Amino acid sequence: MRDKPWLFRTYAGHSTAADSNKLFRTNLSKGQTGLSVAFDLPTQTGYDSDHVLSRGEVGKVGVPVSHIGDMRTLFDQIPLATMNTSMTINATAAWLLALYVAVAEEQGAPRASLSGTTQNDIIKEYLSRGTYVFPPGPSLRLITDTIAFSTRELPKWNPMNVCSYHLQEAGATPVQELSYALATAIAVLDGVKASGAVPEKDFPEVFGRISFFVNAGIRFVTELCKMRAFTELWDEIGRERYGIAEEKHRRFRYGVQVNSLGLTEQQPENNVYRILLEMLAVVLSKNARARAVQLPAWNEALGLPRPWDQQWSLRMQQIVAYETDLLDYGDIFDGSTEITGKVEALKEEARGELARVLAMGGGTSEEVIAYMKRRLVTSNTARLHAIESGETKIVGVNAFTTTEPSPLSAGTDAIMTVKDDVEFEQIERLKAWRTARDAKAVAAALAELRAAARDGRNIMEPSIACAKAGVTTGEWGGTLRDIFGEYRAPTGVALTMRAEGGEQLLDLRSRVRRLAERMGETPRFLVGKPGLDGHSNGAEQIAVRAADTGLEVIYDGIRVTPEQLVKTVQEKDVHILGLSILSGSHVPLIREVMQRLRAAGLSSVPVVAGGIIPQDDVNVLKQLGVAAVYTPKDFDMNRIMSDLVTLIEKRADEKAA
Repeated sequence: MRDKPWLFRTYAGHSTAADSNKLFRTNLSKGQTGLSVAFDLPTQTGYDSDHVLSRGEVGKVGVPVSHIGDMRTLFDQIPLATMNTSMTINATAAWLLALYVAVAEEQGAPRASLSGTTQNDIIKEYLSRGTYVFPPGPSLRLITDTIAFSTRELPKWNPMNVCSYHLQEAGATPVQELSYALATAIAVLDGVKASGAVPEKDFPEVFGRISFFVNAGIRFVTELCKMRAFTELWDEIGRERYGIAEEKHRRFRYGVQVNSLGLTEQQPENNVYRILLEMLAVVLSKNARARAVQLPAWNEALGLPRPWDQQWSLRMQQIVAYETDLLDYGDIFDGSTEITGKVEALKEEARGELARVLAMGGGTSEEVIAYMKRRLVTSNTARLHAIESGETKIVGVNAFTTTEPSPLSAGTDAIMTVKDDVEFEQIERLKAWRTARDAKAVAAALAELRAAARDGRNIMEPSIACAKAGVTTGEWGGTLRDIFGEYRAPTGVALTMRAEGGEQLLDLRSRVRRLAERMGETPRFLVGKPGLDGHSNGAEQIAVRAADTGLEVIYDGIRVTPEQLVKTVQEKDVHILGLSILSGSHVPLIREVMQRLRAAGLSSVPVVAGGIIPQDDVNVLKQLGVAAVYTPKDFDMNRIMSDLVTLIEKRADEKAA
């Protein structure tokens, strides 16, 4: 019999709940069969839209959900009893699940009918994505609470989606993606067992509801083998570590978004081929086929895709599923000696790395988190070096760069932009919401949430009560911050100079030494990430290479305010400031940094910026006084370093004059 196709999804959400709802319903009308919700960074990190850290971030990388009113609008006219909804949310997963349940109950949907997924993988947030809030211990407890609640109340819900997607985005090799994702799943399952929150007889159901969200890169044969290795290792862990008897509970169930890291700003039309090849890695092998697929749009390296761009990716899935004969056959790779050999090699290496992680204390150990982060930064450094050297060829980037202008990316409407007034209007709605609600009911609900968190009780029912009382995301997050505290994950960055180096790097080191002799001190470079953007891979690699040239680098990780950055510039007597922002909030945040530098008498300090920044915004940033702007097309790290040294030299000349 012909197989049923996987769930068709697009990752969507932006601006406001109303705009996102319109986009959801449009995509569903085009044949999309499930929803994948993107939340904005304040929502992901437990802040209200009017918090100081939310400036510039509201509605940029997803939809702002500040309270049940926003969630109600987000799913207006979408029947939650029959919809399969994936929510990409981690630190605040329990809260968004509570809001979802509350809205479903308003629609009359029984809890048992709800199907979908909360990502809820905090370990990969420490390692790669950066939207963590609480320390590992309390974070694991919140995950356990959602699992225990879902096992009892939401039997069709996947309460935890182990996410290796961002590990690959952070530079993970296939072996690291396999081993670190499995280590995360084991840490969560061991935590559930140790908590006693789930009866032993129900544990197979817990194991069976753990799902995965993976990445598929361009080396699609390797990626296909990686997925077969995942399915076999997961089955092995279920049988041997946990004694799961039923095969259906041991099935490796996963959704996928193919690799956005490999999408190029140069010749972006080529990304269509990359996306198709990457999708084939997760649908060709029946025994390791994804349960849900969401594809990026061809122009995501340029900015926010338009509805038409998302439709193009959806049509790609539908053509493969309905026009080809892929679903008519069994697994076409069974019996292949090449595939079997590669799968066995990946499994063997992954078992070894997994054993090292478990021997060090498992996925929630701070020592292990630091170890895995260092390994990812090192792997990413090697990946970028291979691109710089030409060992890894990328069409349009370091090979076959001659091109005709692309009509697809021309014109003022080539990408979608979030309107400047979205943040103001969201804050005004939030203020009105606070004024209209029953303050006593809110206070009582928050008091019960606080008591549950303090006493070690499951926080899901109190969170649902908070949702229904009108509590805001920031109030829920603030209450748990008071109980659990906050956390800053290790950066994994070694700011040291390597012994070796190519000719270009040696020349840069000589320039920095001469400059230091002239200045009487080593030039200091502050790498900063203002706002809530947790995508730190680029900032980490810039910091590593700058230190390798001999600059003194100051990098404290993610999530700092413009005020804190300017204070550091002043206190550390910084000679150049680099700002990395990939959330689309570059203009308002950098504008504030530049204003604060001028007010502090530091306008002579050169500022450079990097991120996914459209050309129109590049012009705006340069008008604000930014000396240089780097986007994904700028892969030559030594050239960037040369630019930075030139800017410091120029400032030193001006001071000497």
